[in-house]
Amino acid sequence: MQHRPTRDILWLWLCTRLLLVLITYIAYILLTSKNYTDTPVNIAAFFSTWNHWDAANYTHIAQYGYQNADELAFFPLFPALTAGGARLLGGGSWSYILVGTVISNASLLGMLFILYQLAFDLVDSELSQRTLLYLCIFPTAFFFFAPYNEALYLLFASGSFLALRRQKWWLAGVLGMLAALTRSVGIILVIPYLYELWEQRAHVLIRYRTLVISLLPVVLIPLGTLSYAWYNWRTFNNPLAFIAVQANWSRHTTWPWMGLFQAIWALFIYHPQAFGSSNQAHLLLDLTATLSFIILVIVGWHKLPKSYSLWMAAFLIYILVNPAQKPDILLSNQRFVLEMFPAFITLAIVGKRFKRLHSTLLFLFPTLQAILGIAFLMNRWIV
Repeated sequence: MQHRPTRDILWLWLCTRLLLVLITYIAYILLTSKNYTDTPVNIAAFFSTWNHWDAANYTHIAQYGYQNADELAFFPLFPALTAGGARLLGGGSWSYILVGTVISNASLLGMLFILYQLAFDLVDSELSQRTLLYLCIFPTAFFFFAPYNEALYLLFASGSFLALRRQKWWLAGVLGMLAALTRSVGIILVIPYLYELWEQRAHVLIRYRTLVISLLPVVLIPLGTLSYAWYNWRTFNNPLAFIAVQANWSRHTTWPWMGLFQAIWALFIYHPQAFGSSNQAHLLLDLTATLSFIILVIVGWHKLPKSYSLWMAAFLIYILVNPAQKPDILLSNQRFVLEMFPAFITLAIVGKRFKRLHSTLLFLFPTLQAILGIAFLMNRWIV
């Protein structure tokens, strides 16, 4: 582990986990218990405070399986792993929340080691560590603590990229397949795979056998999505049910610029949201996150390998063609941009050049993460 500062990564992971535990303890107690009393809060409720929104859906699927078509929007690998671990612990309701949380946090730790190596291949150790720092303190990074599938997906996606950079084609294909079984967006890992293969064409095309061995594993990535489509067909008679149910979650398909246009229109022009309203805050946060990462993709075009930039561009298009209905048009984009891990390398590069930006992010990111995390704990809709 010559270029991996294991101790620093472990400390970053541990400190950010402990801070979230501390926020959970203080926020939940102060916001739910009565003033001036020595009566403790409900301990069971305290430990389940992170089991809200999509986390509750994942733990429910892990415990009872897919019971209706709406749940097919949640891809199967994370709840399957959660179910397996919970049953080893006896299958109590608490075990599903515990195992889901452990999987999420353990996946983050593994992903941090992989991301450090990916960054170190491009920049120095200082910027690699700064990349990890920005990711961990990002305003919505608390989703890596909750039983959500973001960290697991990033573990597989970043691992697939590292395997591609090392020309380990079969490993990249297997990890890409696991990513596609974790999140629907995993299928676009085909794009960086084919680009990296094209970059190595001088070596790949030497012999027919080498070409087959290098090209064949890319089939594994869409195979992950196809296997889930087969499950959809067997259980709900529609192989594309996981796409069809998006309408039930207020999403629709449109041109990628329409969501941005509608968000700006709703925020500033036609019936603009009142100052201080919940709709205004959501729109501002979602729009800022989306535009910021579009800028990072543009800035990183000449700073990162093209496979990274092409993948992020495809990722942005993927989330922008499926906006939600009003008022939360760019629904969940604050969380989705977390998955664009190469953008944090670009942010680290820019942050080193502009020191005031770095100082601002060190203050702004954790502050927003604490605020949004507390709102999530209180079962308020965040993303």
